[in-house]
Amino acid sequence: MFTEKANKIFQEVIDTYHIVDDPYQSFENKYDKENDLLGHLLYRKCWIDTVQWHYEDIIRDPNIDPVAALVLKRKIDASNQDRTDMVEYIDSYFLEDNKGVVAKNNATINTESPAWGVDRLSILALKVYHMNEEATRTDASEVHKAACQKKLDVLLEQRVDLSTAIDTLLSDIKSGDKYMKVYKQMKMYNDDELNPVLRTQK
Repeated sequence: MFTEKANKIFQEVIDTYHIVDDPYQSFENKYDKENDLLGHLLYRKCWIDTVQWHYEDIIRDPNIDPVAALVLKRKIDASNQDRTDMVEYIDSYFLEDNKGVVAKNNATINTESPAWGVDRLSILALKVYHMNEEATRTDASEVHKAACQKKLDVLLEQRVDLSTAIDTLLSDIKSGDKYMKVYKQMKMYNDDELNPVLRTQK
């Protein structure tokens, strides 16, 4: 199943990141693009998400220097664009993988593409990792740990359900029961022709 591979890679990414545990550390993709394009894309996707997760922690520091916060906000903006781009690359992979499939006459389209489901699965892996940290913290109260364990149980159940839904969608696309489209994200605020503030600066 696809999500078995995806979840394994996501865990590998998160574990690797936390060896150094620094959003500014260097990145090396462990999956070769030529031999395993899907693994390469999934690894990169989850690394982006993991770094951004920690950016989001840092920027919420109430004592952060305003200039540093602005610099970090720019990094988060760039990370969001990278994240969106990776989703589109993964969807393009699925499109290519199923290009020979003829959709049935009664085939329907899903509310989200497979890669946007993968996006949620990657974020869910991060939630599971960090909620498990909270549920097992030695310096936390038993009440805190018990509350976090309950949340962790829900997240783990959610991961099973989401994984099943993604695998089912991919299976339905391959059988022609579903079809997919890739709508390029038409972000306006990064475009100096579409963002009125940027346009006036030209």
